[in-house]
Parts: sequence; C-alpha cells; structure tokens
Amino acid sequence: MSEPADSEASARGGRLASLGASPDVIRELFAYDTPLFTPEQAARAFEFAGGEEPHLEAWSRYADEARVSGAIPALAARFSQLLFPVRPGISATEAYRKATRRGIRPEGDPEATGIALSAPDRVTLEIARTPTGPVPVLTAPERTDFEALVRAFSARNEPIAVPPSMGACIVTGLNNWDRLNEYRRRWQAANVFGDWSGEFAAVAARREIYEDRFLILSVGPYSGVPASEAGFEEREWLELSGRIRQAHEATHYATFRLAGAMRNNLLDEVIADYVGLLGAFGEYRVDLALRFFGLESFPKYREGGRLQNYRGAPPLSDDGLAVAARLVHDAARSLAALPPPSAAGGERAVRARVIALGSLRLDELAAAGGHLGERLVRPRQPRDLS
Repeated sequence: MSEPADSEASARGGRLASLGASPDVIRELFAYDTPLFTPEQAARAFEFAGGEEPHLEAWSRYADEARVSGAIPALAARFSQLLFPVRPGISATEAYRKATRRGIRPEGDPEATGIALSAPDRVTLEIARTPTGPVPVLTAPERTDFEALVRAFSARNEPIAVPPSMGACIVTGLNNWDRLNEYRRRWQAANVFGDWSGEFAAVAARREIYEDRFLILSVGPYSGVPASEAGFEEREWLELSGRIRQAHEATHYATFRLAGAMRNNLLDEVIADYVGLLGAFGEYRVDLALRFFGLESFPKYREGGRLQNYRGAPPLSDDGLAVAARLVHDAARSLAALPPPSAAGGERAVRARVIALGSLRLDELAAAGGHLGERLVRPRQPRDLS
C-alpha cells in the first residue's frame, strides 16, 4: 500500500505551500530537500566503530616533518600540485598530467615553477579530532594562500572562484603517489619474483591504498562576519571563528565517512554550523547561526550570506531559495530549543546527534519547533510499504 507515503507527501506539500511555495517550487524542494542519511545508512552509522583511516599513518609522518621543516616543504615533497602555479590551463599540460596521474615528478620542467604563496612558512599541518576519528588539517592564515591551496588540491591548480564566505574546504579522493610507491616497495620486498604490473591492476580498485582526504582551513572571521557584527573583539572572534570552522568541517568529514557522500545542501550546512557553534560555545547560538546564512534580519536576506552558496544541482530557483531561507530560519529556531548533546558523551554523543539530525529533512527540522528532541531518540526505521 502507498497511502502512508502519499499522506506524508501531501502534508509536506501543504507545509511548503503555507510558506508561499508554488507547485513548481514544491517539486523543486521535494527533489532538493532530502535527508543526509537514509534509514539504512543511519542504522549502520549508529554502529560505527571509529578508527583511523589508512592515510593517517602517512599524514602523521607528514605532520611530524612539518613541525620541523614546514608544512609546504613537507607536502611538496609528496604532492606535485604544490610544484605548479595556479593558472588557466595548467591541468591540461603534459607535465601536470604526468605528475598527478602517473606520479612522475616534474623535476626541471619549465611548467613546474611552484605555487605562489605569500606566507608559506605560516601554513601549518596538524592531525585534528572529529566525531569519526582523526583527520589531517592544513591551515593557511593568509587568505590568498588559502585560496591558492584550495585551487591546487581541489581544482587541479585551475583559478576557480573561491567565494569570500568560504573559509574551509574538504579535499577528497586525492591521489597520493608517496603512499602508492611505499606500498609498491613493501609489496616487491615481499614478492621478489612477483609481477607488479598485475598487482597494480588490483591495487587500482582499492582506493584506500592511495586516495587521501584532509581539510584546508583559512584564518579569518567565520562566514565573513566581522567581529563587530558578531559582538566580539577582533582577537576573540578570530579564535572563536577558528573553533567553529574546524568543528564545522569535522562534521562534514564525519558525515562523509558515515554516509559516503558530500552534498552542496542547506541541511548539511545547518547541521555543520550547529556542531561548529557547540564546539566554540558549548551551546547553539541561533543569532550567529542566522547571521552566517545572511538571515539575521529575516525575512530580509543579506547579499553575500552563505545561503546563496547552497542552491544545489540543479540549482534552486530564486523562488525556491526564498522558501529554503524560511526553512533554514525555522530550522535554526528548532535547534535553539534542543538541549545540547551530553558533554560526558564526548565525540560519540556528537556523532549520534549528527546522525539523528541528518536523518530528517530540512523541512522536518523547520516544522519540529520545540518538539525536535522527540524526533531524535533514533532515526526513522524503514517503513514496510508492501
């Protein structure tokens, strides 16, 4: 029978219509506003055992080396992206393709003039904690250096636009030829007469052996919100911004490990900001949460707020984004009424809260109001609609 699903969809459509959504916008939001976790993913995520990812062994060595020689030299010795400039068309050059796709270092190649950084000695590398285990974090205090590193590691050194409100980036699926070459050395030492070409074909399917993920963070006011507007002194706000940013990105990293996907979606951002604010203040600051999205004077939207960065693909229409703004506003109000997760529960409690929130839709968070806590005992289980 399909009545329960039809009834829920009808009620959901009615809620969106009450917010001013036309039938076309309702269809848009039905496609856009989906839970971060399916019920099956949530059930598995609650049983997550933790542990380090395979690339942490190598990155821990890089971090140790970075404390002595600097983060950029330590990483440039492993990642050829740092040996090339950021410029249009660089990713199509033969030298770049050979370096990044085949692991052939561009020694002496005229294209490999190095990445231009204004303060490379101030870039740091550390291993940070998250709700799902440690993750490498590369921090660039200078804004231009942050943008250059984002372009190098996530855009193949092409000069993509980096929005001013963007203060962090998660790099995933980055080929690490240093790890792969180390694997080859170990394999050949254990298989003196083995055929590496045959083994390489098998290794190519095991991405955990050679693909890395890590965070790149900037240093600056979170979401581009000045200290005066956030209500803090400059130095204090910079410190708080760093805490929010790292906890926010750690949440994205956690959901990527738990759900296997990253989305350009307002639900994901609302949840990550929630955890970021908890990490910085020990409580959810709804005033700051709304300001980050440009909704501090709701229903008026402040151009340049982060809301416009998350239209999705295909992108929400202007009318769809306007209704989504209402959902973000109301979801923030619902989160403000929710008691923080138990401090005694540590990262496990935060992880459970993220899974529970991510098992709902944004419109469900928005509609929950002060009753949100009743929805978070456990995510919904799959219904039998047969």
